[in-house]
Amino acid sequence: MKKTILTGFLAIATMFANAQTISDARNMGIGQTVTIRGVVTNGTELGSIRYVQDATGALPIYGTGLNGLLRGDSVTATGPLLDFSGLLEISPVSTFTDHGPAPGGLPTPLIIPLSAVNESIEAQLVRVDNVTFVQTGNFATGNSTVQITDGSTTLDVRINGTTNIDGSAIPTGPVSIIALVGQFNANYQLVPRDLNDIFPYVAPAREINVKMGGLTVLNNGTFIVGNASNTTVLVENSGAQNLSISNTTLTGTNASDFSINLTTGVIGATSSQSYTLSFNPGGTGSRSAQLNIFSDDTDENPYVINLSAVGTDNLATEPTSNPTGLTFPLVKAYTIGGQFTAGTNAEKYIVLWKKGAAITGVPTDGNTYKRGDMVGDAKVAYVGSGTSFTPRHVIANTNYYFAVYAFNGSDGFENYKTTSPATGTVTSQGSQTGNYYAGINSTNTNFLTSLSSLINPHNFVSYFNYKTTMMNQFEIRDTTAGQSYVLCVYSGERKVFNDPFDWTAVGYSREHSYCHSWMPTFPCDNPEQKEYNDQHNLYPTNLQNANTPRSNLPMGIITGDTVFNYLGCAVGFGSNGQYCFTPRPEQRGNAARAIFYMATCYNGQLGNNWQLPSTQNQEILKEWHYSDLPDNYEIARHEYVYSLQNNRNPFIDSVDFVCNINFSNMSYQACQSQGSLNEQLESNFSVFPVPSNNKVYAQVNGLKITSYSIVDLQGRLIDMKIKTDLSVLELNATEFKSGIYILKVGTEFGEVQRQFIIE
Repeated sequence: MKKTILTGFLAIATMFANAQTISDARNMGIGQTVTIRGVVTNGTELGSIRYVQDATGALPIYGTGLNGLLRGDSVTATGPLLDFSGLLEISPVSTFTDHGPAPGGLPTPLIIPLSAVNESIEAQLVRVDNVTFVQTGNFATGNSTVQITDGSTTLDVRINGTTNIDGSAIPTGPVSIIALVGQFNANYQLVPRDLNDIFPYVAPAREINVKMGGLTVLNNGTFIVGNASNTTVLVENSGAQNLSISNTTLTGTNASDFSINLTTGVIGATSSQSYTLSFNPGGTGSRSAQLNIFSDDTDENPYVINLSAVGTDNLATEPTSNPTGLTFPLVKAYTIGGQFTAGTNAEKYIVLWKKGAAITGVPTDGNTYKRGDMVGDAKVAYVGSGTSFTPRHVIANTNYYFAVYAFNGSDGFENYKTTSPATGTVTSQGSQTGNYYAGINSTNTNFLTSLSSLINPHNFVSYFNYKTTMMNQFEIRDTTAGQSYVLCVYSGERKVFNDPFDWTAVGYSREHSYCHSWMPTFPCDNPEQKEYNDQHNLYPTNLQNANTPRSNLPMGIITGDTVFNYLGCAVGFGSNGQYCFTPRPEQRGNAARAIFYMATCYNGQLGNNWQLPSTQNQEILKEWHYSDLPDNYEIARHEYVYSLQNNRNPFIDSVDFVCNINFSNMSYQACQSQGSLNEQLESNFSVFPVPSNNKVYAQVNGLKITSYSIVDLQGRLIDMKIKTDLSVLELNATEFKSGIYILKVGTEFGEVQRQFIIE
């Protein structure tokens, strides 16, 4: 039975000769637009997704209008690459062409052991034999996940409610399963298409499998020998009769460097035999050969393994030249896509990037770098064989510098071409308002209703898809060793994790800035309504230490006792004696604008008034809005949400719009500019006596001073206190050296500062 990586496509090889291979497409950066051509391996039984496979790999495509694509059809599809909960796919498909039934029909399923299910065969049609279900009884009705085992490895099986499998009896005893290789979060899974894909296991006469160094190497697969002198080769026979090895050969460029003590032999039924592959390099640089094992397994004869090793210098051969022609065909406020022309005699590429200045860092031979690692003054954006890349977490209005180096080798044997890399620089876009607000006049009394009509209706994006949209495509950032991290917007915590992102494993949630329980339509999550899943309103937060403590508390400044705090956020008593939640300063303006947006977007829908609850002081939010203006992160995020929902948050685009809305009753009001508020704080702030040599007093008439800081003219912090509750601030001037200082005090409506002099 075939376990070959290249299988079932000889009849249609010519047909795909001029198409971009799926293997090449899978190596391109997330967000890059690719065009593939292959054979469809499933139909409507899995819904709006189609798995497409060619001789090099497989890739799902997702989108509307695919219902006409049937198993065995040839299709050409174009669209951007998307990471959907760990599954790489083209989504949404922008264009596709159904070429009708492929000449060769469906590909033959790749027969593999459970231990071989990994990223390298994701989305391919496979078959596993001699496995049993862990569960008994019936498959659940609707979607469910069950497990199978071969006695040593256990794997998930995804049963889709759209198939005829759900609700049926779970088979007992050994079975064979034909399925598509899927992934959900960190778990790979098999996805059978119908009941015909699950059938009783019948042992083959002879079935060869080869493990090297303890790992299964599929027929036509590659094994990294590196510089190991000896490698254990385990030949297995899972068949019911003896497997006879008739010969082995070593061929290829450096075949003389390798030898194996297997010539002929017999492997008993359901048995195995160990041999030794020896390596003695006859030179430097990359050393390669093919191990060919001939047997009486009729459909895998010979069994071919590509060997990759390094010579006496312990490095692969250096590429002849670095890539050239670095360009950036995709430039947005929230993403950048780069591409380049391949180098000569190069297997892979490492892309470095840096903000604000040219890159001086250079990769070092023998080092294995992963995305997020630092190379001198730059960070790794991409490592792989593709000639395009999309760095993660681009923000608006920022200059980015790039350098691309070619290299060969892996696993500590890398050899980088360090001269004349491909270099380039690009500036991400800023706000793209265009004529979006044409016809909107903030001085008209119908301003609020006009603004509401402009931003609603908009596209529906499911709350469930937030991980695929906002997290995977924008919020998640790189850190060292190939890991990622997500930022809790309330506390500032940086949570490091191994991809793919999973809410439960990381302990995070999607926080509604405008609380769900504040919404007039509460509860509006089952079924989901637009106000519940609006991406403008949702931010990632630590569930236990930020989201739960916030609950549905109003946002405000803590002037009394603090009852809970975590890093930059806290819960405590505000000036009105009620509980309030205070996010870190960097999120205060963002949260205010999200709340203002929600109230404006949905006001009047179904006759509801979306005024702020009486506990939420709109003046505090307006002060936060003005004191924490939209930064490049928020602008980038805004543009990305606009690309999803096709509506904008007016209060990010035009800071002064909030002046004309009374959010306590959602009515139009004459604008009192923020300048007036600042002027009132300034006119009521007094520091005396000036100069002083004894005591210094400060007060803001009618307001409590909730915090203060003192710096000298060199910017050095002299004193600071937070969570004060003072009508008058009294300072002991004898504790200061003679000179000029700047006193900044905080109030519930903002900060104000003034100089004072100590004699």
